[in-house]
Amino acid sequence: MVLSAEGPVFCSLVIPCYNEGENITPLVTGFAGALDSDDFELIIVDNGSGDSSSAILGALAPRFPFLRVVSVPENMGYGYGITQGLKAARGRYAGWAHGDMQYSPVELMKAVESLRFAGEAKIFLKGLRSARPPAETIFTAGMAVFESLLFAAPLWDINAQPTLFHRSLLEYWAGAPADFSLDLYAYALAKKKGFVIKRLPLSLSERSRGRSSWNRCFVDRLRLVARTIKSSLNIRRALFGLEKDVSRK
Repeated sequence: MVLSAEGPVFCSLVIPCYNEGENITPLVTGFAGALDSDDFELIIVDNGSGDSSSAILGALAPRFPFLRVVSVPENMGYGYGITQGLKAARGRYAGWAHGDMQYSPVELMKAVESLRFAGEAKIFLKGLRSARPPAETIFTAGMAVFESLLFAAPLWDINAQPTLFHRSLLEYWAGAPADFSLDLYAYALAKKKGFVIKRLPLSLSERSRGRSSWNRCFVDRLRLVARTIKSSLNIRRALFGLEKDVSRK
């Protein structure tokens, strides 16, 4: 991956937004209220949106110095949008979170600030969800068991937000998947490269706007399982050098 030069930025947080026009203003103003320093950058990726996202971001960017906007003309997937944002990241630590406001800016900044005095330590940090509905908890636990066995390493609550890590992990960012399996790819890659894994419990709120694209019914979960198993096998082959580019699968 070709990266932006590291600048005087402590942490770069990428948030991909696809038709999230209603969420963008409260998201950005929420970060403005949660910030205590000027060495943080919020990179919002307009991930091929067809709504008012571009106009809203264009109006907000001049008002908030910490905000940077990356535009992706065509939506190529969740993971693709994040990777485009990471290419622009200047922080010593970088990562991403969802833009649906289930994790408030205050909670996300709690995770960011937990790395403040880590220096150049090769840390990989993920949030840890709690107080979730039983069905979601069982599904997450089942997938964690599968992934842990597949990668021969303990992996749990793989899709918890945010994901943050020392930027040196991006040196190995070859063939990252373009879909939601990017969370698994980053987690497994960090394990393989010997990063210290840290988990931080964060409060998860109800989605204020929009609707989940996968968590609507039992059939949706079955489809997600099938896609996840296929993606996981591709990622395992890629990380162990048996396949060059999982993004093409």
